[in-house]
Amino acid sequence: MSTFRCPTGSCRWLFAVAACGAACLPARAEAPRVLPPGRLPDDARLGDLRILEPEFPDDRERARDWFRFEPCAAPEAWAARSERLRRQLLVALGLWPMPTKTPPGAVIHGKVDRGEYTVEKVFLESFPGHFVTGSLYRPTSRSGPGPGVLCPHGHWANGRFYDAGEKSLRQQIDAQAEVHESGARYPLQARCVQLARMGCTVFHYDMVGYADSVQISHRPGNRAGMNTRENWGYFSPRAELHLQNMMGLQTYNSIRALDWFADLPDVDPERIAVTGASGGGTQTFLLGAVDRRPAVAFPAVMVSARMQGGCTCENACYLRIGTGNVEIAALIAPRPLGLTCADDWTRKMPTEGFPDLQRHYAMLGRHDGVMLTQLLEFGHNYLRFPHNYNHWSRRAMYDWLDEHLDLGQARPIDERPFEPLSRAEMSVWDDDHPKPPSGDDYERSLLRWITEDSQKQMSRLVPRDAESLARFRAVVGGAVDVMIGRHLADVDAQPVGHKPPDKQPLDDRGKFTLVRRLVSNGAPSEEVPAIVLMPKRWNRRAVIWLGTTGKAALFDEQGTPRPAIERLLGAGAAVVGVDLFGQGEFVADGAPAENTLDPKRGEYAGYTFGYNHPLFSKRVHDVLTVVSALRRPGAFRAEKIDLVGLDGAGHWAAAARAQAGDAIDRAAVDTAGFRFVAVADTAEAEAAFKHPDFLPGAAKYFDLPGMVALSSPGKLWLAGEGPQAPAVVAAAYRAARSGANLTVFDGDEAQKEQAALEWLLQ
Repeated sequence: MSTFRCPTGSCRWLFAVAACGAACLPARAEAPRVLPPGRLPDDARLGDLRILEPEFPDDRERARDWFRFEPCAAPEAWAARSERLRRQLLVALGLWPMPTKTPPGAVIHGKVDRGEYTVEKVFLESFPGHFVTGSLYRPTSRSGPGPGVLCPHGHWANGRFYDAGEKSLRQQIDAQAEVHESGARYPLQARCVQLARMGCTVFHYDMVGYADSVQISHRPGNRAGMNTRENWGYFSPRAELHLQNMMGLQTYNSIRALDWFADLPDVDPERIAVTGASGGGTQTFLLGAVDRRPAVAFPAVMVSARMQGGCTCENACYLRIGTGNVEIAALIAPRPLGLTCADDWTRKMPTEGFPDLQRHYAMLGRHDGVMLTQLLEFGHNYLRFPHNYNHWSRRAMYDWLDEHLDLGQARPIDERPFEPLSRAEMSVWDDDHPKPPSGDDYERSLLRWITEDSQKQMSRLVPRDAESLARFRAVVGGAVDVMIGRHLADVDAQPVGHKPPDKQPLDDRGKFTLVRRLVSNGAPSEEVPAIVLMPKRWNRRAVIWLGTTGKAALFDEQGTPRPAIERLLGAGAAVVGVDLFGQGEFVADGAPAENTLDPKRGEYAGYTFGYNHPLFSKRVHDVLTVVSALRRPGAFRAEKIDLVGLDGAGHWAAAARAQAGDAIDRAAVDTAGFRFVAVADTAEAEAAFKHPDFLPGAAKYFDLPGMVALSSPGKLWLAGEGPQAPAVVAAAYRAARSGANLTVFDGDEAQKEQAALEWLLQ
């Protein structure tokens, strides 16, 4: 009898230390174990969630690993990285593709003349019937196009209408955080006035739910009844399944404000800056990251390798998986980027983040393109509230904009007292311009428009020919790539992290050899328990067989390979069984797996899935890791790899095939009619977010059929969809002229597995 032996040194799979023969199987058959009983894989995903504001250990180097930015070595590498990162941001914000831009219909009225400058009231439509509101400051010292500055305000009470009050005014003056009473009491107006005095046209606009932006509340209130099938509101499972979030709405408002602002006759579109602090700082660096039009950015007291932004308007699913605010701000490069840090979460920027940005700009040839001003002295003396955009922070900004917008100002640039605007002088709504609709019904109507617009865009993406198929792959495939968060090429790039021992016992089962392995993906520190049933005469073909019970899906109740598996072995194929994350040896107590939510902030999905992959994605990662391992040089290298996902495993197989491409020769997928959007039918929102198949955004991009369509032109056997493939799947195969590669099964359910097997063995 021949015995299969594994050479050492060339294989990236790890043998388990313990292995046992067939006699070790318990009376009630279970899948053969890779690890000793009670031991879990050494997998980082079994640890704590990543959160927006971690409790940092004393070890500063370990602390930096949370949101550390590691600059690329060369511009070419950054070009690839920045394309992927920018796409990640746009997908997360619900702006991939960009919504259909409608006319802004801007209304400008209520001019107030202050001699050196004028201020007007503005409202414009970002979406039809949804208004961006603000104050437009214009200098009177010039005519014709000149520099412009967009000013998102941040989380100051009442936003654009902010009045610090008499008590705060005195405290700030006493602490020397402010110099003039008008600036101390009205710091948001102060920067707009000074910039106008410097010759800039300034648009100071409202964040959602602040000042005149009254149509939707800034933070979620009572969400009861906001997750209906047809009309839903923000923060609901259905909204998240379509990537509709408050951060996306606010960012789109900024983009549309920029659209309108850049077209003003007195604004030079090549000389536009953006500056804001706190939440306005988030909008500043985010707008600069996703839109290349701003020439200069100055996000104050926000960019940090530590806390990433605590509001729902600063978090969205997928936004910071594998990245953080420092790298997002780096997308502004090589355009000038100015920063401030204060005695808040930004205080460590001089050593944790800014040096990386300096190296990044130097790599791009802009050594002088980034600046950080440290203002740590206004902590305990300043109302015990160091988070600010005070006089000295603003002065640093004026100098930076003067330099990079070529304003020609004499240094230092200091503010002068000004006459503040009253609330009546700022508010855009009056008897002649009444407030627009607001409340829950309005919110539902807005999301309905956004959803219908997205559906129209998706319908135009259905492939018709090679050119439109390429566009479909770019948009839908690009979104799926972000939602899964890993491509096969990413797995190939990961180091092993361990070396297999020289000798390991193998389990000879007569007709085949059972090999127990830990499949290792080193850089994320992941280990996947897997078994390989290896025929004595292997034809270098491997079939990865997925199941809802993990590798146990290969065996019957007696612990012997099921008939379908035996037939594959008899045909010379190796069969690989895998415990995906949350299955088999990943679960110590046998409890069904579900998504784990941030225990402090589980009410909003973005606080969890903005930093952590959903469980569905993690399981697809495991499939890709196994595919990658089978492609490695060595004794276990397969020349052909097939993938099977039946009986509840089809959606994982479909997503893995989409990300693995032609590395998988044949894929047999039974969708069983699964749709991601159905997860939202769970009674409670939190239960939907915890559902193991909750995948934010999946419903937006044709749901599961969109992933299946990405298999084109590969060989695909498809069941669970009725007598015909979904329209988008059929269209993708027609566009690729590969209709012969698509087989649709609509026969007797009892014959399904046999039909898939016959197709595989053709």
